[in-house]
Amino acid sequence: MKITEIRKLSTAQLTTESSKLRDEIIELKRSKVMGESQNVRLVRHKRKDLARVLTVLGEQLTKEKI
Repeated sequence: MKITEIRKLSTAQLTTESSKLRDEIIELKRSKVMGESQNVRLVRHKRKDLARVLTVLGEQLTKEKI
């Protein structure tokens, strides 16, 4: 997910996206431990996407408070 796409989302959409990404990370970690997943770098990419979403969410919440 690109940062320009993330900045277009609303606060509610960002919170749902963050929870979705957290669930995906949990499932990817589980599949990695069970030996089902071959692509271990996918967890890293999802974590970076989650960090981007949380950063933009924090920025939007700060703007709403001002």
